[in-house]
Amino acid sequence: MDRRLAAYAVCIENGRVLLALAVSPDGDRTWTLPGGGVEHAEDPFDTVIREVAEETGLEAVVERLLGVDSRVVPAGERRLPGAPELQNVGVFYGVRVTGGRLRPEPNGDTAASVWTPVAEVARLRRSSLVDIGLDLARTLPPSGHVGPVPVGGLVQH
Repeated sequence: MDRRLAAYAVCIENGRVLLALAVSPDGDRTWTLPGGGVEHAEDPFDTVIREVAEETGLEAVVERLLGVDSRVVPAGERRLPGAPELQNVGVFYGVRVTGGRLRPEPNGDTAASVWTPVAEVARLRRSSLVDIGLDLARTLPPSGHVGPVPVGGLVQH
Protein backbone atom coordinates (compact mmCIF):
# COMPACT_ATOMS: atom_id res chain seq x y z
CA MET A 1 0.00 0.00 0.00
CA ASP A 2 1.18 3.51 -0.82
CA ARG A 3 0.66 6.25 1.77
CA ARG A 4 0.37 9.98 1.25
CA LEU A 5 0.23 12.78 3.81
CA ALA A 6 -1.32 15.94 2.41
CA ALA A 7 -2.67 19.28 3.61
CA TYR A 8 -5.73 21.02 2.13
CA ALA A 9 -7.06 24.57 2.33
CA VAL A 10 -10.74 25.25 2.91
CA CYS A 11 -11.20 28.91 2.09
CA ILE A 12 -14.78 30.17 2.19
CA GLU A 13 -15.57 33.85 1.67
CA ASN A 14 -18.93 35.45 0.97
CA GLY A 15 -20.62 32.10 0.26
CA ARG A 16 -17.89 31.04 -2.18
CA VAL A 17 -15.19 28.40 -1.82
CA LEU A 18 -11.77 28.53 -3.47
CA LEU A 19 -11.34 25.54 -5.80
CA ALA A 20 -8.50 24.36 -8.03
CA LEU A 21 -8.93 22.45 -11.29
CA ALA A 22 -6.50 19.53 -11.19
CA VAL A 23 -5.53 17.98 -14.52
CA SER A 24 -3.95 14.51 -14.48
CA PRO A 25 -1.33 13.40 -17.03
CA ASP A 26 -4.08 11.63 -19.01
CA GLY A 27 -6.11 14.87 -19.21
CA ASP A 28 -8.70 13.96 -16.55
CA ARG A 29 -10.04 17.19 -14.99
CA THR A 30 -11.34 17.30 -11.41
CA TRP A 31 -12.14 20.23 -9.11
CA THR A 32 -10.43 19.98 -5.75
CA LEU A 33 -9.28 22.05 -2.80
CA PRO A 34 -5.94 23.82 -3.03
CA GLY A 35 -3.41 21.61 -1.32
CA GLY A 36 -1.07 18.74 -1.78
CA GLY A 37 1.58 16.44 -0.46
CA VAL A 38 3.67 17.24 2.59
CA GLU A 39 7.33 17.32 1.59
CA HIS A 40 10.09 15.61 3.58
CA ALA A 41 10.41 17.20 7.06
CA GLU A 42 7.73 19.81 6.21
CA ASP A 43 5.00 20.70 8.70
CA PRO A 44 1.49 20.28 7.21
CA PHE A 45 0.73 23.81 8.50
CA ASP A 46 3.46 25.15 6.21
CA THR A 47 2.43 22.84 3.37
CA VAL A 48 -1.05 24.29 3.09
CA ILE A 49 0.25 27.87 2.84
CA ARG A 50 2.84 26.84 0.25
CA GLU A 51 0.31 24.89 -1.81
CA VAL A 52 -2.23 27.74 -1.85
CA ALA A 53 0.47 30.09 -3.13
CA GLU A 54 1.75 27.62 -5.75
CA GLU A 55 -1.64 26.54 -7.07
CA THR A 56 -3.61 29.79 -6.90
CA GLY A 57 -1.18 32.71 -6.65
CA LEU A 58 -2.88 33.80 -3.43
CA GLU A 59 -1.31 34.44 -0.05
CA ALA A 60 -3.18 32.88 2.85
CA VAL A 61 -3.03 32.44 6.60
CA VAL A 62 -4.28 29.48 8.58
CA GLU A 63 -7.17 30.37 10.87
CA ARG A 64 -7.84 26.94 12.33
CA LEU A 65 -7.32 23.24 12.03
CA LEU A 66 -10.59 21.75 10.76
CA GLY A 67 -9.79 18.06 10.96
CA VAL A 68 -8.07 15.02 9.54
CA ASP A 69 -9.41 12.53 7.01
CA SER A 70 -8.02 9.13 6.11
CA ARG A 71 -9.23 7.25 3.06
CA VAL A 72 -8.08 4.23 1.08
CA VAL A 73 -8.22 4.37 -2.70
CA PRO A 74 -8.40 0.81 -4.08
CA ALA A 75 -5.67 -0.16 -6.55
CA GLY A 76 -8.19 -0.52 -9.39
CA GLU A 77 -9.40 3.05 -8.87
CA ARG A 78 -5.95 4.68 -8.90
CA ARG A 79 -5.07 6.93 -11.80
CA LEU A 80 -1.76 5.09 -12.19
CA PRO A 81 -2.32 1.67 -13.77
CA GLY A 82 -0.68 -1.09 -11.74
CA ALA A 83 -0.24 1.06 -8.62
CA PRO A 84 -1.15 -0.51 -5.26
CA GLU A 85 -3.97 0.82 -3.11
CA LEU A 86 -3.32 4.24 -1.58
CA GLN A 87 -4.00 5.51 1.92
CA ASN A 88 -4.37 9.29 1.75
CA VAL A 89 -4.23 11.10 5.09
CA GLY A 90 -5.42 14.67 4.63
CA VAL A 91 -5.05 17.49 7.14
CA PHE A 92 -7.70 20.16 6.50
CA TYR A 93 -7.18 23.78 7.50
CA GLY A 94 -9.55 26.74 7.40
CA VAL A 95 -7.61 29.51 5.69
CA ARG A 96 -8.17 33.17 4.86
CA VAL A 97 -6.74 34.93 1.81
CA THR A 98 -4.59 37.95 2.68
CA GLY A 99 -3.22 38.95 -0.72
CA GLY A 100 -1.94 37.89 -4.10
CA ARG A 101 -3.71 37.58 -7.42
CA LEU A 102 -5.67 34.54 -8.58
CA ARG A 103 -3.94 32.67 -11.41
CA PRO A 104 -3.34 29.12 -12.68
CA GLU A 105 -0.32 27.19 -11.42
CA PRO A 106 2.70 27.86 -13.65
CA ASN A 107 4.10 24.58 -15.00
CA GLY A 108 1.93 22.55 -12.64
CA ASP A 109 -1.08 20.28 -12.44
CA THR A 110 -3.56 23.06 -11.57
CA ALA A 111 -5.09 24.50 -14.75
CA ALA A 112 -7.32 27.05 -13.01
CA SER A 113 -8.32 28.35 -9.61
CA VAL A 114 -11.70 29.96 -9.07
CA TRP A 115 -14.08 31.18 -6.41
CA THR A 116 -17.17 28.99 -6.70
CA PRO A 117 -20.51 29.55 -4.95
CA VAL A 118 -20.84 26.78 -2.35
CA ALA A 119 -24.37 26.07 -3.63
CA GLU A 120 -22.93 25.19 -7.08
CA VAL A 121 -20.31 22.70 -5.85
CA ALA A 122 -22.71 19.73 -5.98
CA ARG A 123 -22.94 20.13 -9.79
CA LEU A 124 -19.18 19.89 -10.34
CA ARG A 125 -17.04 16.85 -11.11
CA ARG A 126 -14.93 17.02 -7.99
CA SER A 127 -12.69 15.22 -5.57
CA SER A 128 -14.38 13.87 -2.47
CA LEU A 129 -11.86 16.06 -0.61
CA VAL A 130 -14.05 19.06 -1.48
CA ASP A 131 -17.09 17.52 0.23
CA ILE A 132 -15.05 16.50 3.27
CA GLY A 133 -13.50 19.96 3.61
CA LEU A 134 -16.85 21.72 3.28
CA ASP A 135 -18.44 19.34 5.78
CA LEU A 136 -15.63 19.95 8.28
CA ALA A 137 -15.95 23.74 7.83
CA ARG A 138 -19.73 23.63 8.19
CA THR A 139 -19.95 21.37 11.23
CA LEU A 140 -16.64 22.03 13.04
CA PRO A 141 -16.81 18.64 14.76
CA PRO A 142 -14.95 18.56 18.09
CA SER A 143 -13.40 15.26 17.02
CA GLY A 144 -12.06 16.79 13.79
CA HIS A 145 -13.58 13.89 11.88
CA VAL A 146 -16.52 13.48 9.52
CA GLY A 147 -17.87 10.33 7.95
CA PRO A 148 -16.63 9.05 4.60
CA VAL A 149 -17.99 10.54 1.39
CA PRO A 150 -19.32 8.01 -1.13
CA VAL A 151 -17.41 8.09 -4.40
CA GLY A 152 -19.17 7.81 -7.75
CA GLY A 153 -20.85 9.98 -10.36
CA LEU A 154 -19.53 13.53 -9.99
CA VAL A 155 -17.55 12.66 -6.82
CA GLN A 156 -14.11 11.16 -7.54
CA HIS A 157 -11.15 9.98 -5.46
